[in-house]
Amino acid sequence: MFELPLAPEQSASFTATRNACNTCTPLGACLVFRGIEGAIPLLHGSQGCSTYIRRYLIGHFREPVDIASSNFSESAAVYGGGTVFRTGLENVIRQYAPALVGIATTCLSETIGDDVRLYLHEFRRAHEGQTLPELVHVSTPSYSGTHAEGFHAAVKAVVAALAEGGPAGGHVNVLPGMVSPADLRYLKEVLADFGLAGTLLPDYADPLDGATWDEYQRLPAGGTPVAALRGMGRAAATLEFGATLDPGQSAAALLQQRFGVRRHGLNLPIGVRASDAFFEVLAGCAGRPVSDKHRAERGRLVDAYIDGHKYLFGKRAVVYGEEDLVVALASFLGEVGVRPVLCASGGRSGRLAAALQLLGPEAAAITAREGTDFMELEEAAAAVRPDLLIGSSKGYPLARKLSVPLVRVGFPIHDRVGAARVHHLGYRGTHELFDRIVNTLIAAQQDGDPTGYMNF
Repeated sequence: MFELPLAPEQSASFTATRNACNTCTPLGACLVFRGIEGAIPLLHGSQGCSTYIRRYLIGHFREPVDIASSNFSESAAVYGGGTVFRTGLENVIRQYAPALVGIATTCLSETIGDDVRLYLHEFRRAHEGQTLPELVHVSTPSYSGTHAEGFHAAVKAVVAALAEGGPAGGHVNVLPGMVSPADLRYLKEVLADFGLAGTLLPDYADPLDGATWDEYQRLPAGGTPVAALRGMGRAAATLEFGATLDPGQSAAALLQQRFGVRRHGLNLPIGVRASDAFFEVLAGCAGRPVSDKHRAERGRLVDAYIDGHKYLFGKRAVVYGEEDLVVALASFLGEVGVRPVLCASGGRSGRLAAALQLLGPEAAAITAREGTDFMELEEAAAAVRPDLLIGSSKGYPLARKLSVPLVRVGFPIHDRVGAARVHHLGYRGTHELFDRIVNTLIAAQQDGDPTGYMNF
């Protein structure tokens, strides 16, 4: 194929993303809305955006995912999307009878400057006297963030729109971030073990990892009830996972500023240290010690560290993905003797490097890359000569090129079955992740040895 060369002045200033190390911002928002009971996401933009996001979510979770669209036409792109927005919203309410419609904007509607807040005001006024679902809007143009940032923005938008104050109760809020359904189920189990009632936002454990249906369900059962979302302003505390969140601008910060709900900012509880911190906060909230059940799980994890340490010590890892997950994985790897020599993310929070440095002296050797893509990651990874990669399926071509194994975590995992059941959190989840990493390295060593030896 004949290609025109770039002019010299273009080459000097050329900037582009090539195979991004993230997916689009409204995808994260759609995932949050799918974790609310009776909710349906509505993208204000072109139909292609909703199709793209459905494809990614279905490929990862292996479950059907309905995402509505206002279906921009050429005329809407020129004259504004008010008409298609109102039509789309009316269709969604009529066909789904949802408890909540989560409205996320796309690049197209944001670029032309559509005023969705005005559209919602006009819509409510036109339907005055009628019972409408909750309508929650979040601004999510993809050129301003990543899927993880869209996720956190949607969580904050839901809290801002629905949380109500009042006498404080004994329950706690948990804002876990973008974790797996298996992790969400685990968090609910741990809360129950402490005797704590809890509100998880979001909770897509059942909607995106449920049982087989006899008939198609437009709105799958499960998710955080809207009534529970209203009660978040009356909680005793909020546990918010995320080392790179702005502590003054997060959803938990909003609850603290508006209603006085105390915020506990925590790293994702992966590894012994981070899990200890998580359980210590829960013990304080519940007013009771950690149970023998979880102490035993901690003991088994430490024993696993001892058993597998010789296979991991001194290994070099490249870690990539959502910023908060990268920080948590780097902390865990440092515990088990793996050197996370390169930590990269498509996110541009500006807080990744600082969060990594807080991990301790072992962080001094880490190279942190924010706003990166896989072409840049390939160049950087080749220079550090890793023994393994840890991240999403999008890193598989790089792993092949470097001839090193890939341990799949994060989003998306679309070339393996069971992404919804990958467990990372707490002592139990860390134990499962530890075993996967050790066995991946053992398998790579066996496969690379001409004798296929088995004496370890």
